Amino acid sequence: MKNLVIFGAPGSGKGTQSDLLVEKYGFDHISTGDVLRAQIKAGTDLGKTAKQYIDQGQLIPDALMVDILAATYDALEKKVGVIFDGFPRTIPQAEALKEMLSKRGTGVAAMLELEVPDDMLMERLINRGKTSGRADDNAETIQKRLAVYHNQTAPLRDWYEAEGIRHAVPGFGSIEDINAVLRAVIDTL
Repeated sequence: MKNLVIFGAPGSGKGTQSDLLVEKYGFDHISTGDVLRAQIKAGTDLGKTAKQYIDQGQLIPDALMVDILAATYDALEKKVGVIFDGFPRTIPQAEALKEMLSKRGTGVAAMLELEVPDDMLMERLINRGKTSGRADDNAETIQKRLAVYHNQTAPLRDWYEAEGIRHAVPGFGSIEDINAVLRAVIDTL
């Protein structure tokens, strides 16, 4: 079983590429954004708390996210493996994910990083906001999210590099070309 972390800034294409990899290989897919949006839509206490953080462009507290992900992970069939999309976002989260998976007799096989310049990310996210209606895809919130990414999330590159499982790929160009590079990495695992 191959558990993967798909990594990159907001708007880097993590969800799009995850969907294609799920289709190709049969991975289960845990998107923290989708999980949180479902909680918000359902109006749960977790959803209400999460919405406050998201509306401010901030990250959800680690303990809360790890508990949600562990429950979500345990409910999956995990025939091929799981793609973690949007988690971890900090080194403590990466350590918690490693521990959570270790307790289940597995680990992360690879971190797939989609590298995209900030100006391209801003353009993508503003366009996504126009088509999807996502309230958090506006210029002010996007700038906050990118600042949080660079300050808190980007250090994960070095952490996964030290683990020996970081694979950086260009996250721009055609969706098909990006996916071909990701598939080539997965096929070597």
